[in-house]
Amino acid sequence: MSSSVTLSAATRQNLLSLQDTSALTATTQNRLATGLKVSSALDNPVNFFTAQSFNSRSGDLNSLLDSISNGIQTIQAANQGITSIQKLIDSAKSTANQALSTQITTTGTAANDFAANTSAATTVVFYVNGTSKTATIATSSTIDAAITALNTQAGSTMFSKDTTGKKIVLNASSAVEFATTGGQTALGFAAGTGTASTAKYGTGNDVASASSNLTTSGVETRNKLAEQYNSLLIQITQLAKDSSFNGVNLISNGDPSNKLHIAFNERDTANLDVQGQDLTADGLDLDPITGNSGATADGKGNFLLDADIKGTLAGLTGASDTLRTASSTFGSNLSVVQNRQDFTKRLVNILDTGASNLTNADLNEEAANSQALSTRQSLGISALSLANQAQQGILQLLR
Repeated sequence: MSSSVTLSAATRQNLLSLQDTSALTATTQNRLATGLKVSSALDNPVNFFTAQSFNSRSGDLNSLLDSISNGIQTIQAANQGITSIQKLIDSAKSTANQALSTQITTTGTAANDFAANTSAATTVVFYVNGTSKTATIATSSTIDAAITALNTQAGSTMFSKDTTGKKIVLNASSAVEFATTGGQTALGFAAGTGTASTAKYGTGNDVASASSNLTTSGVETRNKLAEQYNSLLIQITQLAKDSSFNGVNLISNGDPSNKLHIAFNERDTANLDVQGQDLTADGLDLDPITGNSGATADGKGNFLLDADIKGTLAGLTGASDTLRTASSTFGSNLSVVQNRQDFTKRLVNILDTGASNLTNADLNEEAANSQALSTRQSLGISALSLANQAQQGILQLLR
């Protein structure tokens, strides 16, 4: 036979109040422990799933921030490479200008008195900075007539006679070479004794070894400067190839497939493609200086001709313009990416704050609630004790 305890209405009311207070206390203590007022969908489905959506997007954007940061470093690496290449370009300009300011001269006085051939006209082939000149000296010509013929072909008054009036003097602001030792001796200069240069200035244009009576200066200096220039071009290419970050190089390959793709949102509907450029020496159209430069192998390279040096300087100026344009482009892209990085950081903060507003508990409020519930519980226990006093009086009578 079942039995139950019979409680008075007042007792039952106070007991229910204590149970409610206990439940509220448990809820408040959970919020204080977790810091959340909505910790599951049971607490508040709308707030819970909305906050979950905010947190999910915030996590996606946080992942993109790493990619955006890498993109910024890649562009900065390219920009630093451009800055360093420009310094090398400036050094190359300095080298070319130094070559241009290096004066080439050929000077000397013939060892022997001039004596024209009495049986036939004499043909003297010589080269002025690699350009072939042919002078014909008439039979039994005087030294003055011979000098006139030579200067007419040379295009300047580089030939003259010494104070005795018998020997030919060469004083040229250029490199002067003779095709044969016969041409040297025909003018009274000592014949060259070294090995002749075959086809030095193109097919059929042989050059005899230098006469001991003539001194050429400036040519070797310009050759050395040409070697320095070539070395700088190698450094430009190497520097461009080293300007990479995380395996991406934006200045060593101008192929359309060489580009940096940066996504700005989780669906990649907002993005930026930074196109790579070829800023190596080849990409800047900077050709090395060789002994046989130009479309035709004519041996006039190595900064021998002022016109070629000026052409090289023009090419360097064009390269500088290309670098400035590339730097401006990368700088603009960098500004866009940095702006999107700042925007994404702020958006992540907004999403996190929004999620927190929906789920986080106000700890100050919950602490006050806990204190109030503790007081209420004490009062409830006291009320329950008062409600039981009538039954305690009956107990006293039974004793």
